[in-house]
Amino acid sequence: MKNYLQNGHIVRVTTPAGGIASGDALIVGSIFGIAAYSSAEGDPVELSTTGVFQLPKASAAVLTVGARVAWDNTAKEVSTPAAGRFPIGVAVEAAGDGITSVAVRLDGVATAAA
Repeated sequence: MKNYLQNGHIVRVTTPAGGIASGDALIVGSIFGIAAYSSAEGDPVELSTTGVFQLPKASAAVLTVGARVAWDNTAKEVSTPAAGRFPIGVAVEAAGDGITSVAVRLDGVATAAA
């Protein structure tokens, strides 16, 4: 395959305004990923687009194993799917009311829900 570039589990993008810290979530267009390292604004950063990551969760959200989850890009946390949130994957552990993080298996694609 002469045209093969990479497996796509990690993609390189330009760091947005304000920079990014290692482990922070980022949406670039329809790509959702977790920064592999800290990077300054305008510099390249690699995003992990698949895998399982422990992410901040809306405290009131109740998630079951296998539940679809969405990213609230304003609050910078995982929540249940709803208008204005970006579906990002599935919960791989249960996380009830009052729990502030959850393990999520990423899909690598974020499309805003209508």
